[in-house]
Amino acid sequence: MERMEAMQSFEQIFGEKAEDLFTAAGRINVIGEHVDYCGGKVFPAALNLRCNVYAKKRGGNKIRMAFRGIDGIVEIETDKLDSYRNLKIGNYQAGVAYYLQEEGVEIVGCDLFYDCTVPFGSGLSSSAAIEVATAVTFCEYAGVAYDKVHLALISQKAENGYAGVNCGIMDQFASAMGKKDHAVLLDCSTLEYEYVPLQLGEYCLVVANCNKPHNLVESKYNVRRQEVETALKTIQTVLDVKCLAEVSPKQFTEVKYLLSGVVGKRAEHVVMECDRVHKAVEALKQGDIVELGRLLNESHYSLRDLYEVTGKELDTLSALARKESDCLGSRMIGAGFGGCTISIVKKTAVEGFIRRVGKAYQDVIGYKASFYETSIEDGITVEKL
Repeated sequence: MERMEAMQSFEQIFGEKAEDLFTAAGRINVIGEHVDYCGGKVFPAALNLRCNVYAKKRGGNKIRMAFRGIDGIVEIETDKLDSYRNLKIGNYQAGVAYYLQEEGVEIVGCDLFYDCTVPFGSGLSSSAAIEVATAVTFCEYAGVAYDKVHLALISQKAENGYAGVNCGIMDQFASAMGKKDHAVLLDCSTLEYEYVPLQLGEYCLVVANCNKPHNLVESKYNVRRQEVETALKTIQTVLDVKCLAEVSPKQFTEVKYLLSGVVGKRAEHVVMECDRVHKAVEALKQGDIVELGRLLNESHYSLRDLYEVTGKELDTLSALARKESDCLGSRMIGAGFGGCTISIVKKTAVEGFIRRVGKAYQDVIGYKASFYETSIEDGITVEKL
């Protein structure tokens, strides 16, 4: 939705003009999948696909929310913020408000129109973008200084404790802390981070959505977390480590015999994926885009064979991408069970790549994939309209 159209929608719904625009980004994760909740380093980047919140401060105790493509208004009251956990739409926002209020931030009544260009259920973190943009809105309207890292933590708390999705910190951190033309090397245990220029030369990143719906709460995501926690407890009987990410590939080889079946496979993915993150950052710093592509492929194979979170759609999409001569590597991103792939594709070949991969995917799966022209942008923006 164009800005003018969104502002007109706001005025039609609420009867007054929007005064502010608060945004937060969706994200890709270059590499480092399903390691954030194991204390591993991840490598996300903020996208030009964003949650845009058109807003007007009103005062009082009512927050009125409207959403692009959905009829009606969702209303919540600032003195009853604990009672909206079961809202189908608006529970993320209520959760953010609840935890901010718990910390002493005065939640002020306002009208909010959400125009989210991050596709829902895509693995590009629409929920994190919504949470972070909402947190910025409430802090700005309360007139309080805020720290972006803290906003990410509040947003994660809302998703974990209020909405009941057991996600790690990566999505919210990337949404809040993203920097134009950089990826963020983030240690999820300590929240130490480093910006690394994401310069791919004659190549670019193509994001493709397999368009299979997925829902994190209902998926096997929480089961995977339990499996790696089981693995960690077993490994801790012989190794002095706080998290799986501290286990080196060499150490894992020595303790692997303690882990049986799927628990061993899950742990192996985490250990090797953490190693791939370090190798990918080095490759990028040295300008070795071919090596980065190889690591993306390895990551996908591991997510397919060891972590088992891909499925036919994502496997087909990434395999078709890898067949293209101008593609250096492709992998699923996000929680899996649906969602997106990223591929490193030569800029001059993008149009043909999308056409051929799109057609072949539809022939195999029976419905279309969506492709997005993306750029790497800042996480949070604040603007007077």
